[in-house]
Amino acid sequence: MGANHSHGPAAPSSRGTVWATLAVIVPLALATLTALIWLWPTERTSTGQPSASLQQMTGTITSITLTPCIEEPPADGQPRGQRPPADPATCGEAKVDLTSGPQAGQRIATQLPSGPGAQIFTAGDDVVLIYTPKGILDVPPYQISDHDRSSPLGLLGAAFALAVIAFGRWRGVTALIGLAITFVLLLMFVIPAILAGQPPLLVAIVGSAAIMLTVLYLTHGFTIPTSMAVVGTLVSLSLTGALSVAAIGLADLNGITDESSFYLDMNYRINTQGLLLASIIIGSLGVLDDVTVTQSVTVTELAHANPGYTFAQLYRAAARVGRAHIASVINTIILAYAGASLPLLLLISVGDQPIGEVLTNPVIAQEIVRSVVGTIGLIAAVPITTALAALAGTRRTTSDHQPPPTARHRRPMTPLSDSITQP
Repeated sequence: MGANHSHGPAAPSSRGTVWATLAVIVPLALATLTALIWLWPTERTSTGQPSASLQQMTGTITSITLTPCIEEPPADGQPRGQRPPADPATCGEAKVDLTSGPQAGQRIATQLPSGPGAQIFTAGDDVVLIYTPKGILDVPPYQISDHDRSSPLGLLGAAFALAVIAFGRWRGVTALIGLAITFVLLLMFVIPAILAGQPPLLVAIVGSAAIMLTVLYLTHGFTIPTSMAVVGTLVSLSLTGALSVAAIGLADLNGITDESSFYLDMNYRINTQGLLLASIIIGSLGVLDDVTVTQSVTVTELAHANPGYTFAQLYRAAARVGRAHIASVINTIILAYAGASLPLLLLISVGDQPIGEVLTNPVIAQEIVRSVVGTIGLIAAVPITTALAALAGTRRTTSDHQPPPTARHRRPMTPLSDSITQP
């Protein structure tokens, strides 16, 4: 590191760098906006199932009366005594004060959910109930479905937002706004468009591009480092998509590994293989933008601290940071997949299958492909983004108005507009 560097404002990027960046970003933004409008779902998809007549409402349990559990007869071909007994705390009747729905304010009585795996409810619990009008199904009109978790989740969400704002301040506020935009695009565009029959892979690419452009610029500002991160993310995401297509075809995966994917295939005729590709791309985006932004900002700070660094010196210094980052992120990705699939891994392990059969199981093979392809794309993002940012960093022009070397104020990022408007 150089000892006699200035901490004043960074020299603005060259006009050539700015115009080259705009030549990539502007067409990308226009293409994303056009595709977003073209693929935007205009009609709401309906299931056409009778469950649409069922009503969900909330209530509070006021009292519970426990009764002896009745042993259910064994299923056909199942010996008596092999069915696990019900928990005594799940057998009985609950009185519930309804807090929503047309019958809000009324008190109703309903049986507690019982049987193996049933949840335990106590007086004072907020619950979700399903109301079934008479004549639709041969079941009691009110049935307790689940605990109402809206209040604790709201508290956790508030704590999360406060922690982000307390540490990130204004940057934390913009990050939360970006998170909200991500949810809006996923819930109002990606999911409805796939349900409407649009190609899942195309929807995922367009949705990811829209999220990337909106969130990165909103959170990190319209600067050269952010633009380098956007381009690096785009290139790495394209590579991840191409590798996903090749890997899924090579492994003969069709995307159907559970009841949810089977239901979507049977009832909505959704291309489950395309859905798998879409999930890989969307899942990779979150980690990719983390790595690309880190690398781009690292190069910018190195260039500011060492104005005499060449492209090769900037690249090598930032690549060392990137290698350390990737080494930890890879372990994070694998542990995240293992944690999400832990019940499945336990279920497979008790089957006493050879490790080869376990790894080639469609569910496990799908997760292996997902993690390997995502990791390769992540590794590629480091040299790509580092090279782009180093190229932009070495083309900065020298400012004629640098403050004295003793200045210690914070150096702002250089907006793209500064280099265009300079004489």
